[in-house]
Amino acid sequence: MIRARFKMILMLMAGCLLSVLHATAEIAGQSEQVAAVSLANTQRVFKIEKRYLNLPIKNGASKIKITTLVDGRLEVKNDIQIADGPPDWWAFMDVSAWHGKTVTLQVTNLPVGSTALSSIEQSDAIKGGENLYREALRGQFHFSSRRGWNNDPNGLVFFNGEYHLFYQHNPYGWSHGNMHWGHAVSRDLVHWEEIGDAIAPDHLGTISSGSAVVDWKNTSGLGKDGKPPLVLIYTAAGKPTTPCITSSTDGRHFTKFSGNPIVKRIGAGRNSDPKVLWHEPTKRWVMLLYIDLPGRQHTIHFLTSPNLIDWTLASITKGEVAQKHFLFECPDFFELPVDGDLSKMKWVLTAANHEYAIGTFDGAKFTAETDKLPGNRGNKGLYAAQTFSDIPASDGRRIQIGWFKSATAGMPFNQSMTIPLEVKLIMTAEGPRQTWTPVKELESLRTKSHRLGSLTLQPGQTNPLDKVRAELIELRAEFESGATSVVHFKVRGVAVSYDAAKQELIVNGRRAPAPLRNGKQRLTIFCDRNGLEVFASDGLTYVPMPVIPDANVLSVEVGVAGTLVKFNSLDVHELKSAWSQP
Repeated sequence: MIRARFKMILMLMAGCLLSVLHATAEIAGQSEQVAAVSLANTQRVFKIEKRYLNLPIKNGASKIKITTLVDGRLEVKNDIQIADGPPDWWAFMDVSAWHGKTVTLQVTNLPVGSTALSSIEQSDAIKGGENLYREALRGQFHFSSRRGWNNDPNGLVFFNGEYHLFYQHNPYGWSHGNMHWGHAVSRDLVHWEEIGDAIAPDHLGTISSGSAVVDWKNTSGLGKDGKPPLVLIYTAAGKPTTPCITSSTDGRHFTKFSGNPIVKRIGAGRNSDPKVLWHEPTKRWVMLLYIDLPGRQHTIHFLTSPNLIDWTLASITKGEVAQKHFLFECPDFFELPVDGDLSKMKWVLTAANHEYAIGTFDGAKFTAETDKLPGNRGNKGLYAAQTFSDIPASDGRRIQIGWFKSATAGMPFNQSMTIPLEVKLIMTAEGPRQTWTPVKELESLRTKSHRLGSLTLQPGQTNPLDKVRAELIELRAEFESGATSVVHFKVRGVAVSYDAAKQELIVNGRRAPAPLRNGKQRLTIFCDRNGLEVFASDGLTYVPMPVIPDANVLSVEVGVAGTLVKFNSLDVHELKSAWSQP
């Protein structure tokens, strides 16, 4: 009896074991099927017949690594928040250069059953671009990319009759990532044409900040058929970060230098943001390279070269600790006359946070003659400003553009650039100081002007600008005030005031020193859909203010408190969009 029961138990146990083995085999078979489905859904092949591949994007989704191959050759890798369902917006990949070729998109971590790859469309139009440049929060005279994120301006240069604006660009996301160099051109600094990304990530890393020069004498040997090359000097942000170059003779098609990187890593920290210029007295190229040394020491290393390829360390300028941010990232370096006097030239070294120092430069070493000086007063509204190189001597201007940190929630693009500014040095009681004023080309946007001429306003007097109704505004005022006067403006609901007693400008609650100049205050306000840029004290005070004005408020107001204010002039210009043709 006991043996029989034991035998029965063994048979039952064997049956259970067989059931388990069968179930395991069945699960394994299902796993193989799932793996097969996943594998089949990890790439999509396109025969390129149209200009774009439109990709569905979902903000906040998990990033999917997508590798792009052209005729089997690796072209670029990107991390993309591709939508597995209804997208927030559509990004585009310009594939026109690969017409007739086979483009394969490979995905390594796409969820099982995802429809993301099958949603990608080939088209000659940007999907969702029916209202391109007219979107609700699109700056109408502040440059922004058609799609995706932009931050630092890079490689500002005048070449072949065009102003070239390169910039940090994520073509496939609303936030920072996948950094390429975007590229736009303009003949007047106002109307910009975006012509696609100039530099894409490669095996050396994503593409971070840098500069551009025209190699007029072809010292690099990168010119062709007697044409000088336009050379872009950028940061390959891999491990390590290193400076590299790419060049073009037509300003459109760029070829990366086969010997990249051009400078071997210095120290153990980041080597980035190369700013390059030609120094005529020494007949050499000069590179400023940001390097963080041990102990969080910010430094600018000055290097020199005869040909843009072979570089020698010349000197090191040390900044302050990280918390104070001086000489922190994205240096710019240029020479300016004081009060326009070409016999009184000074060098200006700027940092990413817009602080600057003034001094002398002998072709190898910068000697500061000032402590660090404040730049813009907009707190965190501007970053990483750069100036154009190679503007013709007949023009004589130094023109600057910065990253205008203007978030645009709900839009298929994010961030923008400041308006172009002319920078100068003027003499003050404290010594030479930098000024920033809007370039004269912006006057081409004026459509209707309200010129009130000279007038005197008493406290409580009726608003003399009550008939102005406009979305895009340029306001200019010159006034003389009493010791206790306060002049109040409201531009589309955003408050801008001048406190004469404190000699302060207040923009949307942000206070900045703004001294009277010869007893007068001259104020300029540019108002766009994505913010205001305000200038006072002949450009000594500059406040970029990212703020979204109420779309329903189109009024402009002016009033005074304390004592009367005499206006020598008060003009309001209604502006048109820069996205229309000039």
